[in-house]
Amino acid sequence: MKEVVEFLNYSIEFSDKVSISVKTILIIILVLIATSYTLKFVRNLVTKKLPVSDKAKFVSVFNYIKWLAYAVIFLLTLHTSGVDVTAIFAASAALLIGVGLALQTLFQDIISGIFILIDQTVHVGDVIELDGKVGKVEEINLRTTRAVTLDNKVMVIPNHLYLTNTLYNWTANSLDTRDSVQVGVAYGSDIQLVKKILLSVADSHVAVLAHPKPGVFFIDFGDSSLNFKLVYTIGDSFEFRLIQSDLRFEIDRLFREHNISIPFPQRDVHMIEKKI
Repeated sequence: MKEVVEFLNYSIEFSDKVSISVKTILIIILVLIATSYTLKFVRNLVTKKLPVSDKAKFVSVFNYIKWLAYAVIFLLTLHTSGVDVTAIFAASAALLIGVGLALQTLFQDIISGIFILIDQTVHVGDVIELDGKVGKVEEINLRTTRAVTLDNKVMVIPNHLYLTNTLYNWTANSLDTRDSVQVGVAYGSDIQLVKKILLSVADSHVAVLAHPKPGVFFIDFGDSSLNFKLVYTIGDSFEFRLIQSDLRFEIDRLFREHNISIPFPQRDVHMIEKKI
């Protein structure tokens, strides 16, 4: 037993200030093994419900995090075991601060990309609106998300914008999207006929879904018009502008056929002549 204790306490000296015992080496090995199993458990827990493509991306990033965790735990174990690692900590802290300041935005993008992969708020094929721009997600990477806009332009979105801006995911609940078209008619128009025409326009369009049924709302008595809103559901959110355009063309045509006027703002100007 005495020989075992002496063996464990045997120190290997690297310099006058740096030495390490066999016991410390064994402790470091055991801690690193425990860390390895813990990190593996965390990785499996996080990637359990991720799609195969997203799982591969997360694992590649997790490997870098794993080695960073090993390095930190290794230094902490040395420190708690009595080894003087002050100089190493000081140099590492200065290096990490410099790198962190230089690559702050890059780290934000990568961390945001990991969050996107984990919480599954955005998927490939989703139609999203960010900062007033609408696009269909084509690819989600660790640093950026690629989306195609309505004008067939590629929009490269830094992932940190998801954390700093409000994101609207049009297809998060389902692929169906509720949309609308507004129109005003002249005072004195037959509003029941207006309602009938608007519903017929929606029902006749091939891209408008039959369920839920389209509806017409009488919005308000405007300054120059009676305002209506045609509400309908479409299956392809990415085509909403084209569908809106088709509906407006058809509404204008049918209104002309039935002599229903779409007014423009009018003002009466009264000229008062002042006699001197």
